Amino acid sequence: MNNPITNFTKREWILWISSLTAIILTNIFSESFDLLTFFASCIGVTSLVFAAIGNVWSQVLMVIFSILYGMISFQFHYWGEMITYLGMTMPMAIWSTFTWLKNPAKNGKEVKIRRLQKKDLLLLIVSCIAVTFLFFIILDKLDTPNIFFSTLSISTSFLAAALTMLRSSYYALGYAANDIVLIVMWTLAAIQNPIYISVIVIFVIFFFNDMYGFISWKKRECKEAAHF
Repeated sequence: MNNPITNFTKREWILWISSLTAIILTNIFSESFDLLTFFASCIGVTSLVFAAIGNVWSQVLMVIFSILYGMISFQFHYWGEMITYLGMTMPMAIWSTFTWLKNPAKNGKEVKIRRLQKKDLLLLIVSCIAVTFLFFIILDKLDTPNIFFSTLSISTSFLAAALTMLRSSYYALGYAANDIVLIVMWTLAAIQNPIYISVIVIFVIFFFNDMYGFISWKKRECKEAAHF
């Protein structure tokens, strides 16, 4: 549980500061400033930068972000997003916190990367299909807006959270895919209420952070493999 900021490289400082700056400017020039969205976006992007360096604090911040994002989703009646983050992403982030703490890398500053096995892939596929089917039924009963994208968001969110828990470098691709889905969803929401334009910007920023996280983890994974 070391201080992740002390382990930032110059590139990560630039990524973090530029992401926060973009969020601040977006909210400043937004016609309708929303404090909840602002705090959620700052916490979320910080979590992603911490995750990119494999620091367990990223999962602690993800728990907080899940609560705030659940509240934002509730406002627009995006029940799928609210249920996903409060009922799935948050518990899995709590679980990931413990699995990351139990599996540190040799330097003690980051989590040890785990390569996926065939049984992991099979379990992921089966569980993702089951979760998608179950949530589609729930969302349909709740008359959720944009149900196709809401269901797709649940699938990608589940895969991302599960891969994070498994300490796989592909967790970031899962979140990047989820970011794309959410950009579409909140664009549809912003058409009805411009206040959600800032949420679109959040997930655009999240997408670039997640892609950086994937590149960062794959580089570290290659280094770890070279030592064996």
